[in-house]
Formats: sequence, structure tokens, C-alpha cells
Amino acid sequence: MSERDESVAQSHEVTERAVWRALGEVPDPEIPVVSLVDLGVVKAVEIEGDRVRVDFAPTFMGCPALEVMQRMLAEKVEELGVEAEVRVLLDDSWSTDDITPEGREKLRTAGFAPPAPRPSGTLELVQLQRGFRCPYCGSTDTRLENLFGPTPCRSIRYCESCRQPFEQFKTI
Repeated sequence: MSERDESVAQSHEVTERAVWRALGEVPDPEIPVVSLVDLGVVKAVEIEGDRVRVDFAPTFMGCPALEVMQRMLAEKVEELGVEAEVRVLLDDSWSTDDITPEGREKLRTAGFAPPAPRPSGTLELVQLQRGFRCPYCGSTDTRLENLFGPTPCRSIRYCESCRQPFEQFKTI
């Protein structure tokens, strides 16, 4: 064990920055190119002595990966030598606006069209707009192919320019 590791193990003091950095390594189970932090589901980190509480809001309440995400977040915190409590927020507080700029770019690079920003004013659950940009060729000559994608937060679109289908994150 290195001197630094012994120091951390003895004091069990961990910083909020270290926790956020560690959580930033936890991949989304369905789209591993983006972390749960980049996806914006990790809402808060609170440290009390040797205990770290992480609050997170899934992208939707019926998410089949809920327990997997909760376990992965707890394991990552526990690797820092502290006890973890991961609370699931059931208040629908996640929005596609919570995806970080880095997360949006990672999604685009992986072939997913990031969601458009939510408009001001009256908010509808899903905003379907024309002209989503194709993540492969950049064209806005795209059309909705199927409202229902592999998860409730995604739909399938088709690019008329490069003839590629792609997944579009719905604006939620």
C-alpha cells in the first residue's frame, strides 16, 4: 500500500471533489460512452464523516437499470474507503437539460442525437421538433421514423442525406 493509500485508509477523509470525480467514472448501463454524471442523473453529494450520500434521479421512474445504477454508484464511492448511501429521487427531477455539454458531445460521437434544449413557457413531456441534426453527417434533413426507441427517452429518426437511422433523445 502506498503512503497516500495508507493516509486515505487511516483518515477516511474524502472530499466532495474526489467523490464527484469517482462518480464520473460510472458508465450509464445502457449507453456506456457517457457517465451517469455526464447524463445528469447524479444530483447531489453530501459527506458526513465516513459516510457519503449520493442522490440520483433516473431518467424515468420505470428504468430497468435503476438498481444496477444504484449499486454501481455505491461501489464507486466505497472504493474511496467510506460508506455509501445512494438515494433514488422519485420526484421526476431529471431533465434532458441536465446532460452536460461533455455528455452531449459523447452521445453525438457515439451516434446518438442529443436532445434539443427545452423551450421556455409551457413544457410538454416530449417535444418533437423537425430538423434534428444527424450525428453522422450533420444534416438537418431528418425525419421521425418511430416515436418509440429502445427506451422511453429515445426515438428513432432517419437521415435523408446519408440514409442512416439514428436514435434521438427526446426532450424531457
